[in-house]
Amino acid sequence: MKAALFSPTLALCSALLLSACTSTPQQSAVSADLARLSDSALKSELAYDVVKSLTVEVGPRIAGSEGDKRAVAWAEEKFKALGFDKVYKEPVRVRNWSRGIADAKVIAPYQQKLFITALGGSVATPEGGLITQVVMFDSLASLKQADAAQTHDKIVFINQRMQRDRAGKGYGPVVIGRSQGAIEAAKLGAKAVLIRSVGTDNSRFAHTGVMQYSDDVEKIPAGALSNADADNLQAMLDAGKDVTLAVEMRAKEHGWQTSYNVIGEFTGSESPEEIVLIGAHLDSWDEGTGALDDGAGVGIVTGAAKIIKNVMGQPKRTIRVVLYASEEFGLTGAQEYTRKHKAELSNIIVAAESDFGAGEIYQIDTLFAPSAVQQANPLFEALENIGVTQGHNQAGGGPDVSMLPKYGVPVVSLLQDGTYYFDYHHTANDTLDKVDPKALAQNQAAYALLAYFMANSEIDTRPAPAKTTNSH
Repeated sequence: MKAALFSPTLALCSALLLSACTSTPQQSAVSADLARLSDSALKSELAYDVVKSLTVEVGPRIAGSEGDKRAVAWAEEKFKALGFDKVYKEPVRVRNWSRGIADAKVIAPYQQKLFITALGGSVATPEGGLITQVVMFDSLASLKQADAAQTHDKIVFINQRMQRDRAGKGYGPVVIGRSQGAIEAAKLGAKAVLIRSVGTDNSRFAHTGVMQYSDDVEKIPAGALSNADADNLQAMLDAGKDVTLAVEMRAKEHGWQTSYNVIGEFTGSESPEEIVLIGAHLDSWDEGTGALDDGAGVGIVTGAAKIIKNVMGQPKRTIRVVLYASEEFGLTGAQEYTRKHKAELSNIIVAAESDFGAGEIYQIDTLFAPSAVQQANPLFEALENIGVTQGHNQAGGGPDVSMLPKYGVPVVSLLQDGTYYFDYHHTANDTLDKVDPKALAQNQAAYALLAYFMANSEIDTRPAPAKTTNSH
């Protein structure tokens, strides 16, 4: 797989020679176009330049903040500077929450500082903080089985370790503790909840992320311990010690604000009403500079669309790049986009989102009408030449486009290598130096191939309309 990246032109040309004897002239021309586009995208630093611009000129951009407002203005200007035919923004009502300070320490039986961060949306501790004993559970499920006598007036510590996995499969089983922990701990009379960070590192960077409350349960403060400090706290508790913590968090709600989905288009020359949608989310958490989550995605989809225009000219179908607002606080921008564009969702030929960092793409999964899968073979062959194999036809798409399939929208998942993604995810360590320019260029090439092929072929990936019966 990596060899193709180091010698893209040789790999692509070899593939063309192998298929030359069996391809029709039209198929050969398509393959040649895809090879030329891929070669240009692999050599281009545009995606990296966009990420660098976003992280350096804007930095953190939590929804509703001043950084978010700067990001919206930056995105509009970037699309215009890159020559997109149409640039516009659509308002989204977003929650505006700030983290404030977060401080914790063990005061008995030993004295140790702990590195924590507030979970997104948490309430503050009472003025002066909390001082109370901590009780540990190995999962949300075990907390749910606890007796209130174990947890009443204590700090609950959910100590579930995330497993490293290329596809990020370790995230789902653990993140439920982050999202639901405060609800379940409050039901049992706890004063606060701390979780082991949802991440695969062993650093002293704590991982934030959104959490939830329930209207019928008291809201208690919720934070995350760095994994190294979670190990330390676990060792004290495993030794049978009664451990007392002092915790102070000053998170605050600032009311609802207006943010925007920012959209750039290259208008289709033949079928402008038909849309190839590629997207990423513009917001980030406030700890780092949001380089991997999701600055990389912003760079990938923006760069891919621009390279198509530069190398191949105007697409036949419209290529629409959507930079979604407030993904981190619950896909708010995506929900608003879907609501606003509901009447035209049937015109989307394909939707795909980049939101899993900057690791190399290794597989493409689709959700196409079965008859369309074979028609996409030229795309699959071109992707194979840059290390991307064809997967299954049951894709869910990225987070912001995951709500589209229920409306009949075909989606694609371009699966990135996330082996180390969760070392940095939602931490202060999510910064530009974690982005590998060569891997980012391979992502850019994959998205360019997808968007160009879908915009310039006659393939219809959409499911056939449901048949209606005559009731007369």
